[in-house]
Amino acid sequence: MDLPSIYNIFLIVMAVIAVIVFISLFFVNAGYGMFQTKKWGPSINNKIGWILMECPVFILMLVFFFLSDRTSNIACIAMLAIFELHYFQRSFIFPLLIKGKKTMPLSIIAMGVLFNSLNALMQAGWLFYVSPEDMYTTAWLATPQFILGSLIFAAGMIINIHSDHVIRTLRKPGDTAYHFPNRGMYRYVTSGNYFGECLEWLGFACLTWSWAGLIFFIWTFANLAPRAKRLNDQYKKQFPEEFSKSNPKSLIPFIF
Repeated sequence: MDLPSIYNIFLIVMAVIAVIVFISLFFVNAGYGMFQTKKWGPSINNKIGWILMECPVFILMLVFFFLSDRTSNIACIAMLAIFELHYFQRSFIFPLLIKGKKTMPLSIIAMGVLFNSLNALMQAGWLFYVSPEDMYTTAWLATPQFILGSLIFAAGMIINIHSDHVIRTLRKPGDTAYHFPNRGMYRYVTSGNYFGECLEWLGFACLTWSWAGLIFFIWTFANLAPRAKRLNDQYKKQFPEEFSKSNPKSLIPFIF
């Protein structure tokens, strides 16, 4: 069996698992943040946990790129830079901005490392090894899908970073309580940061115009949509007055 055939089977397996995860998360709360409990096992510092969980995909994408024969491909370099921009921020900037002394279960970190490693294999596999050699020429950077996808990705990243900022600034020094967010994208959804992240990977799927990118977007939605619904229910229960003023959706403005 040749490499493209093996890779296609890998994509199918990843897509099937995404559907299973999506259904499962409506019945199980991923044990981090507001839903963390002792049943998820031992925990470590939240900041260290985020770095350990997110940096593997950042590192592996670079490794796969430099091991490939497309290190001089301008389009591939551009798409790698866009991907790495998100994960540099998520791996090395976002964790350092986290306030408080919360923890993250090692089990959640391990699952994150596993998925991120598989995702690096999925995205790098397509961009640097499996995609047709004549697909991502320099001309690709002027195609409608690359331009539109890049704009969607940029909008999503801005929303994601701003939404994280809104959450951080809800608390005063020493405060560990949860508060109702009502600025920025939170005027429309209770998970503005998740909406931004979904937009990012929808944009990436568009700018790469690949099944790999699309399956990553599906994974992102499958992982975040059930949690966004749980958070929405929790906010509605915990902050009924504030919630009723804007009646925000869970993840997608005006829809879900």
